[in-house]
Amino acid sequence: METFEHIDLRDDPLAAWYQKDETVLVMFASQAGIIISREGPNHYGIGDALITGSTGDQWSVTRDRFDTKYVPISTLIAGENGHYKNIPMPILAKQIHTAFQIRRTAGGDLIAGQRGDWLMQYAVGDYGIVGNAKFSTVYKPINK
Repeated sequence: METFEHIDLRDDPLAAWYQKDETVLVMFASQAGIIISREGPNHYGIGDALITGSTGDQWSVTRDRFDTKYVPISTLIAGENGHYKNIPMPILAKQIHTAFQIRRTAGGDLIAGQRGDWLMQYAVGDYGIVGNAKFSTVYKPINK
């Protein structure tokens, strides 16, 4: 399995810009713990967002990052449990054709992708992995 370290998709001609369009269900953690996602462990702290995506997949996002990436739906007040929609923003992505692993952030959880999954770069040093089936339904290419 290949391990990616210090990768920057801005320098990769095979990476492209995409935009996510997804409504998710969010519960805010009342205690620290771990979600075991398809990609591996997601450690979270009190107040972090525990997310269930539109395809049933689960992951966690630190509260400070969540507040910059999602908005509540309808009359829901930010910070309440319920449905949220991602804020459209450009994300670099590249489909990887072998099994691979990468840390979500420096010193963070080590997550693993399967052959055909997509490596996501939200910012330099901030990564995720999305399965190919979900990627094709939730992410759309954009010109940047």
